[in-house]
Amino acid sequence: MFRKILIANRGEIACRVIKSARKIGIATVAIYSDADRDALHVRMADEAVRIGRPPANQSYIVIDNVMRAIRETGAEAVHPGYGFLSENAKFAEALEREGVAFIGPPKGAIEAMGDKITSKKIAMEANVSTVPGYMGLIGDADEAVKIAGEIGYPVMIKASAGGGGKGMRIAWNDQETREGFQSSKNEAASSFGDDRIFIEKFVTKPRHIEIQVLGDTHGNCVYLNERECSIQRRNQKVVEEAPSPFLDAATRKAMGEQAVALAKAVGYCSAGTVEFIVDGERNFYFLEMNTRLQVEHPVTELITGVDLVEQMIRVAAGEKLPFGQKDIGINGWAIENRVYAEDPYRGFLPSIGRLSRYRPPAEIATADHVVRNDTGVYEGGEISMYYDPMIAKLCTWAPTRAQAIEHMRVALDSFEIEGIGHNLPFLSAVMDHPKFISGDMTTAFIAEEYPDGFSGVDLPQEALRRVVAATAAMHRVAEIRRTRVSGRMDNHERRVGTDWVVIAQNQRFPVAIRADRGGATVEFGDGTIHRVESDWTPGDPLATLDVDGAPLVLKVGKITAGFRVRTRGAALDVRIYTPRIAELAALMPEKLPPDTSRMLLCPMPGKLVAVAVSEGDEVQEGQALATIEAMKMENVLRAEKKVRVTKINAAPGDSLAVDQIIMEFE
Repeated sequence: MFRKILIANRGEIACRVIKSARKIGIATVAIYSDADRDALHVRMADEAVRIGRPPANQSYIVIDNVMRAIRETGAEAVHPGYGFLSENAKFAEALEREGVAFIGPPKGAIEAMGDKITSKKIAMEANVSTVPGYMGLIGDADEAVKIAGEIGYPVMIKASAGGGGKGMRIAWNDQETREGFQSSKNEAASSFGDDRIFIEKFVTKPRHIEIQVLGDTHGNCVYLNERECSIQRRNQKVVEEAPSPFLDAATRKAMGEQAVALAKAVGYCSAGTVEFIVDGERNFYFLEMNTRLQVEHPVTELITGVDLVEQMIRVAAGEKLPFGQKDIGINGWAIENRVYAEDPYRGFLPSIGRLSRYRPPAEIATADHVVRNDTGVYEGGEISMYYDPMIAKLCTWAPTRAQAIEHMRVALDSFEIEGIGHNLPFLSAVMDHPKFISGDMTTAFIAEEYPDGFSGVDLPQEALRRVVAATAAMHRVAEIRRTRVSGRMDNHERRVGTDWVVIAQNQRFPVAIRADRGGATVEFGDGTIHRVESDWTPGDPLATLDVDGAPLVLKVGKITAGFRVRTRGAALDVRIYTPRIAELAALMPEKLPPDTSRMLLCPMPGKLVAVAVSEGDEVQEGQALATIEAMKMENVLRAEKKVRVTKINAAPGDSLAVDQIIMEFE
């Protein structure tokens, strides 16, 4: 077994590898850029080596820099994590020349599966089901139209070297094929330096389901069931689960056996994933093979009990797999939510800055449920503009899918993040969405269910009344504390009444509160009663309550006469008045937000790269106004309507804050 390994990565996956290495007694080496000097993976590792400046192309993906760190520390093996150099055959070759083990597959498997055309040909030869299509080189748009007609519309035009949705178009007719072919070719050339294009049948009602495989160097290879990854945004996964709520045992077995056949066809060892697209009739087709550890591997670990990172290390050290296919079962259900530093209320734009508060839910591992949080950040740490905006991977496990979902809801509500924008409200909304609960979703779920983006949710009546009862009881606790403040004037005793009016989601709820030692009973005006129990203390930002025997977790902020509450994807102001003050409050005029319709505001912290207009210009709807760079992504800001530019307040190169005024209009 290795004595020391280097992790050629950062963030949560580096921390994850360190945990497994530590479990089997292996020392670890972290590498870091200047931006990651104080990162969690650097703190956790036994040694750490600086490898360059913050941009990945000056540090984490510079093979020479990583090799230097290996030589300096005497590491015997390297785990690449995912992303960066994890699927780089040249890196695997460099390690081989140095006599250092690569904790991953052979470089030949990486090369074969890294090219979409080559991988599909190998899959076909291995009798793996593939999407009908044309794998040869396509010369021009006329040939593309001819091929598309033979396959049958709709078709998918894809870049051979593509990934992340780049170089990909869907065409429903000849005209769209002509346009899509040239656009995909141009995009592929600029993104990957490879303009080869292929065309295949576009599968309707598609689900993205992948099979985890694991092989050793002794010819053994098994599949560890599937993961459902259909909930995606812009071809990036957001929610994953294992097993899939859609597959039956026969389809699972067929997909698993084909995935193993493909792995063996390329001499695969280590952990890898074979991705399939599955239609509404459970017909499945090979998409690609990822020759690395997947982001979503924890859900597989939770239902199989197999530590995939540990097995990757052992396989790289020459050990045989300690189990066979018959030993792999499915125990319960696991769900993973990817927590990102992106603001769902602003079109999921990336958010950078310092984590002023980072309190994930407590990790739990019992016989009836598990809460697991894989992360690479800490409170007080910074989300950098240079790397992927992932904060954490929150996972839950339980014996059934419904139980796993319910534990995930509570865990999301218990997750405290402040200082940056994050997608926790959106994830909570997905967990409560009827289509997700039913398991009847496709890869178009987010685009179909949130076509105009995410603007929060309104709680259904039953959930709203639970929040009303809880906040009313909390308000009473806060009022009692205020009566006990010392230094009051004589003869001015303050009494806490029993009757209140709670206003939430533009609804009024008269309630009567009667407290006892165990909690409070809240009776609504219509006679319904809720029992609330809690040890919440005024000032606590998180309230964990029990309402009618069921848990309720609220993120709480104090506002005048009430609370700012966040739960289940909803954010609402809850006002709690005495009946008389409620009457008077109803007469008060509503304070309207300031009118910013004649301003261009910066939607995220970032650098102003370019201003595309000048003062005095008349611009049309949809015209580009400015470009903001954040997390190495350029975001073009466009005019929402026809206007004239009267003033420009910022210049290219300026660092801008959220809502900073970039320009003003007439």
